[in-house]
Formats: sequence, structure tokens, C-alpha cells
Amino acid sequence: MNLWLWVLLACVLAYLTKLAGYLLPEKWTQDPRVMAYTGAMTIGLLSSLVLLNAVGDGQRLVLDARMVALLVAGLALWRKLPYLVVVLLGALSAAAWRWAMRGA
Repeated sequence: MNLWLWVLLACVLAYLTKLAGYLLPEKWTQDPRVMAYTGAMTIGLLSSLVLLNAVGDGQRLVLDARMVALLVAGLALWRKLPYLVVVLLGALSAAAWRWAMRGA
């Protein structure tokens, strides 16, 4: 099958999934168990995307400055620092790591 056909099929499936959410009765979506499940699923998906972008490089895994930035940003979030500070610390740590590795 052509790649664009798979992309189109994925788009249609995503749209139908979203449409199904609108067609469900409201009492089903307001159930605390459903809310807990969807919240956990969202966190898991976002975490996997962040990790994949941090260590992925096309078809292989790479440990570089992105992992250092992720670790520093994770520590900053754990310390409950403001979001802007988290982003700046992550960017600065990645830049410092790249600068340090350039000379090594």
C-alpha cells in the first residue's frame, strides 16, 4: 500500500475516534473511572513522545545533550520551579553540555 493511503487511513480513524467521543452519553464520560483512565493515558502518551524525541534520532537511539536537558528540566519541574525557568534551565544545560563536549 502507498504511504499516503496509510496516512489518510490514520486521519480517518483519528477523526472517527474523536467523533465517537462526541456521540457518547455525557454520563459515561463524566464517570470518575473514565476520567482517571483518560488522564493517565494522556500522561503516558505525552511522556513517551517527550522521551522518544529526547533519545531518538531517526532509526537509532542517541544519548546526547537532549537527555541532559530533559534530566535538568525534570529536576526543575520536581522542584516546582516556574515553567519559564524550567525551559531556560533545560536550554542552558543542553548548550553547556554541547560546549563542553565540543572541547573534549
